[in-house]
Amino acid sequence: MKAKKKSVIAIILGGGQGSRLYPLTETRSKPAVPIAGKYRLVDIPISNCMNSDIKRIFVLTQFNSASLNAHIKNTYTFNAFSQSFVDILAAEQTPDNPTWFQGTADAVRQCMPHFLNHDFDYALILSGDQLYQMDFNDMIEAHINCEADISIATLPVNDKDAPEFGILKTNAESCIEAFIEKPAKELLADWKSDVSDQMKSEGKHYLASMGIYIFNRKLLVEIMKNPVTKDFGKEIIPQAVGNKKILSYQYEGYWTDIGNIDSFFEANIGLTDDLPKFNLFDNENKIFTRPRLLPPSKFYKTLVEKSLISDGCIINAKEISRSVIGIRSRIGEGTVVQNCYVMGNDFYQNIEDMNEDINDNKQLMGIGENCFISNALIDKNCRIGNGVTINGGKHLENFTNELYAIKDGIVVVKKGAIIPDNYTI
Repeated sequence: MKAKKKSVIAIILGGGQGSRLYPLTETRSKPAVPIAGKYRLVDIPISNCMNSDIKRIFVLTQFNSASLNAHIKNTYTFNAFSQSFVDILAAEQTPDNPTWFQGTADAVRQCMPHFLNHDFDYALILSGDQLYQMDFNDMIEAHINCEADISIATLPVNDKDAPEFGILKTNAESCIEAFIEKPAKELLADWKSDVSDQMKSEGKHYLASMGIYIFNRKLLVEIMKNPVTKDFGKEIIPQAVGNKKILSYQYEGYWTDIGNIDSFFEANIGLTDDLPKFNLFDNENKIFTRPRLLPPSKFYKTLVEKSLISDGCIINAKEISRSVIGIRSRIGEGTVVQNCYVMGNDFYQNIEDMNEDINDNKQLMGIGENCFISNALIDKNCRIGNGVTINGGKHLENFTNELYAIKDGIVVVKKGAIIPDNYTI
């Protein structure tokens, strides 16, 4: 029995302050962080919903939401006569809720009046900071056929990764019987679940929660009446285990939680692989984003190897290798860019402004001439002068100032930073 699409609403949790992604979240919310050169993080769960024909979508956020609002307003517009929408719900004070969101469940609780204005039988609850491609129809169908109260998408993981997740134990019917949050390695022997032969051959015997849930409407309304529980992963799911019928829906595709700088950087650079784990070139699973109507990118004597180049770039660089170059990027002659994510720019400098900056000895927008940049993440609208050296790597200690931050050896140049000529990091 397939669910009617009108019976499902999607709720995307935009996350809190996003401190682990600082400084990318210094001026924007986590779902608004640019990914893969031309998209935003929030485009991933929204695209998964749209590809699954789920087109009533709420995005819950509370920090630095202006750019996220603008992106969603400029991107997701539907036929005026359809019931489709992508709506932002920011934390708001009401007589009943004078505080900001206190956790994932509290965010859903505070927004329940908005959800209940719509007809739905199932609520699909998603995270706003994960990279994956999933057909939610299969999960919804499994939920209905099992007559479950709650379904949780689970990912088989090995004993090295298991202590980083909430681990679930299932019975023969794939229903969850027990839950443990971030178990110590010595406890893992008791937490094996039945997984496919392929997963067993890879040493992945444990089922980790992906933070993707389906709740029946009636149960969600009931749970949300308890104001004490603030978080799904830490409170609601553990409390429901043993009391409700909870289905484990196993997912064996590519999935990564890109909640920190290291995982965010690796996810982007991984897109340059010959056969990347996350497939941007998929006819059936398009990633939707804002149509910017930019011109083609232009190159001059540049060696490009294993890289993604977005629209509207003007590139005179000597070499670009294993890098992702974002929209409207400008890179000067003689510059080498290796193992980098350059987010690009929100607008072009016109010729008059560029000449004025040159006359005033100011840096132009983009990356200048004869630079060497490696293992770096360049945020939007940066002005990097000529002869600049940025050589990231594990030899660097964590550090931050007004221009850049170093996290796990990755140099993150802050949004709008101006790096003087011949500067070295």
